[in-house]
This record gives sequence, C-alpha cells and structure tokens, in this order.
Amino acid sequence: PTLRDTLPDPRLLKDIEPAAARILAAVEAGEKVAVFADYDVDGAASAALLIDWFRFFGQEPTFYIPDRIDEGYGPNSPAMEALAETHSLIIVVDAGTLSHEPIAAAVAKGVEVVVLDHHLGGETLPPARALVNPNRQDESGDLGYLCAAGVVFLLLVEIGRLLRAGGRDAPDLMALLDLVALATVADVAPLIGANRALVVQGLKVMARRARPGLTALADVARMNTAPTPYHLGYLLGPRINAGGRIGAADLGARLLTITDPAEAQALALKLDQLNAERREIEAEVLAAALKQAGARGLDAPLVWAAGDGWHPGVVGIVAARLKEAANRPAVVIGLDETGVGKGSGRSVSG
Repeated sequence: PTLRDTLPDPRLLKDIEPAAARILAAVEAGEKVAVFADYDVDGAASAALLIDWFRFFGQEPTFYIPDRIDEGYGPNSPAMEALAETHSLIIVVDAGTLSHEPIAAAVAKGVEVVVLDHHLGGETLPPARALVNPNRQDESGDLGYLCAAGVVFLLLVEIGRLLRAGGRDAPDLMALLDLVALATVADVAPLIGANRALVVQGLKVMARRARPGLTALADVARMNTAPTPYHLGYLLGPRINAGGRIGAADLGARLLTITDPAEAQALALKLDQLNAERREIEAEVLAAALKQAGARGLDAPLVWAAGDGWHPGVVGIVAARLKEAANRPAVVIGLDETGVGKGSGRSVSG
C-alpha cells in the first residue's frame, strides 16, 4: 500500500484547519508552546512527532507527561494551570477529549489549547481552540482506526499544505513515519486503510537507523534484522512503555526525541532494565491473581482479583492475561496502604 493511494485528505477531520492555523501561527510568532502527552507509546511518539517538527523551525517546545500513579491518565487541572503560567499554547496529544475541567482551567488562565486525540468522545467537547479526533461523536468514524500519532501526522500534512501555499519550506514528514509506525503497532490500532501504508513506509524509515533513540533501543533489545511489526509490538513498544508503567513517565518520549547517541544508549539501557523489572512484577501479580480468581472459578460471569501492593502500572496487563485465561471479562485491582484501590478492566468481544 502507498500513502498516495490511502492517505485521506486531512480536511475530512473536523477542526483540523483551525488547529493547523493556530499551530502555524505559534511557529511564526515564536510562541512558547507546551505539548501534554499520555505516558504510553502512542503518547510519547505523538509528542516526539511535534517536537521534531518544531525543531525544524528552531523551536523547542516543553513536553509534559503526567505520572501514571500520582496524576493518572490525561490532563489534570494543576498541571494545565502550571503550564498556562509560562506558555501561550498547549497541545494535548493522545488525551484531552473528555478533559473538560482541566482544559477550562487552562483557558481561564489565558492560554489556548489544541487537542489531537483518538479516544471516544462524549456528547459535549471541552473548551479547546480546536479538537481533532476521528472518534468525536459528530465524526463519521471512517478514520476512527487512526491512533493519536496518525492524527498528529495528518495535522502536520495539513500544516505542510499551508506552508507550501505561502512559499515556505516545510519539514520532511516522510522522515517522521518511524514514529507513526511504532505508535500504530504498539497501540494495537488495526492495520487497515492508511495505517497499513503508514506502517509499511515507517518500517523503511526505521531501517535507516537515523533516530538515535530507536537505534539504541533496537540494539539493547538485540534486534538483528530489519524491523517488522513484531519488533515494534513486542520488543520496542514494551520497553518504551516501561517508563510510564514503573519508572519516570517521560523516559519514553525523551528517548524518541534525543539527538545524542551516548545519551540515547544510557536511556535505552535504563528502559530495558525497567522492562525487566516490569516483567518480574507482572509475573508475581499474575500468579497471585490467577490463584485468587481460580479459587472462585474461572467460569464465573466476571473474573476478578485484588491484592495489597499490586503495582497499578501492571494491573491492566494482568487483567488482559486473566481475560485470555478465562475468556471472561476481567478486573484486577491493586490496593495501596490507605486501602484505596486502582483497577483495570478488560473484556471479551461483545
């Protein structure tokens, strides 16, 4: 598949034109921009796409990734208000569609917010300057298969159109497709439509080993052949995710944007170590959860397990394993020292 044949017109997405115009205006005015991203691979890759793009114009955006345990998923009001103090534009990627209060808090401080997301929207939208999401309630859903990095890429295509119309140079977007491919596979987005071409072309870019962070991570993961979707989903993705699960939330995004090979090597080794720790923690929790749920019966309408001190960064993975073992909806909950539980649920088709 080729991008020429499969890439949709970005203008099919609602709000993409005001989003593109606002971000281009920020570049032209040299504004201070912040990128607020989710802590998984899709969030990290989406942030890296924007950071690489801004660097072409000599600008270095601030990037902020919330802590999974202390802040949870998506924008929160304290973080958004803090960013609003020193930035005039906040771009939220891979989150934000349901973040009414945090975005309102930032807007109240006088900052504008652009959201680039793919998660299912509600009946109302937060007060962002623009909200681009193929899974908004008022969208057709035809492009609902895109991950957040795919949405960011379409936005950059639209800004490129504006730049060329004004006779200005634009970054080489094809060189960024390694990030889009990584996010698409690691976020388990279906390989249909434009996603197939984005991954095929992105694997070719990744094979050039031009991105220091991914090169270092591939070496640490002992990848000795040209990259395939398997490598993205099972070797690179879990290591990038490990930072958000049990380490510092921003490690994955830092790795993808780093330009110094020595720094990239150190960070890749750190992520590899964290991933090994994650596997150990996951194995312990899974064994305990299977034993507990098995005692109740794996043929129950819902299988579930809860335990003191179970790490909130692995309960989602363990819930998925429990679902697979029982072919039933599964919930796994970790209780902290105050007795508050944080859980994750996974379900079977239908």
